[in-house]
Amino acid sequence: MSAENYLTRVQEILSTVRQTQIEKIEQAGDLFARSIRSGGRVYLFGSGHSVIPVLDIFPRYGSFVGFHPIYDPRLMWFNVVGPGGARELLWLERQEGYVRNILASYTLEPRDSILIFSHGGLNAAPVEMALEAGQKGLKVVSVSSLQNRRLARATHSSGKKLADASDIAIDNCVPPEDALVSIEGIKFAAGSTVAAVAIAMALVAETAARLVKEGARPPTFVSPNVGLPPDHNQNVFKEYERFIGNPKG
Repeated sequence: MSAENYLTRVQEILSTVRQTQIEKIEQAGDLFARSIRSGGRVYLFGSGHSVIPVLDIFPRYGSFVGFHPIYDPRLMWFNVVGPGGARELLWLERQEGYVRNILASYTLEPRDSILIFSHGGLNAAPVEMALEAGQKGLKVVSVSSLQNRRLARATHSSGKKLADASDIAIDNCVPPEDALVSIEGIKFAAGSTVAAVAIAMALVAETAARLVKEGARPPTFVSPNVGLPPDHNQNVFKEYERFIGNPKG
């Protein structure tokens, strides 16, 4: 019964995303396609569990060169407690100033854009990523709980939440507490990751459609289960290396 309840809630959330957020998703897809067409990059960022949709966008079968994830292993977890554990992550993603050090390894340009995931939209890491990118002239797209934006107090010293620092703020349509199933007053089973990954794939599809319509054929990872040429995905890796390794022009 609880499993069915969870799946029903997820279906309701995705239906709400489709009904209320499709225009924003289309706008973001157009923005990303313009960045890629101009020779720029679509950066991707998330911390904690919000790194999951970033991991799923690229590299991923069905995705393509043009997306460039920003990874920092200190903002992921590889353990529950101890080194690389969730305690460290939960502390670090709340520390102001850390993201500037991450971005020292990246060259952001106005023709680029960035997609940032954060369910709560309050922690320093996603907020500062949006602020720093915006200051460099990038268009910022975010995916977060806009219900949480309305209810929660900003914790960053700027007084801003992630959606406030975004040009396009997509609502994941998940309640602030994230857990969707209530059993004897206790909430279980998070929904934000399912919503974020679904929105991420919708953005990949929308961006691709616009690129193809303009006559582009983005280098796309393809599952080897469909009988592709043996060097296909290796050529995509080479294209990505060229994409990130050479001066953009």
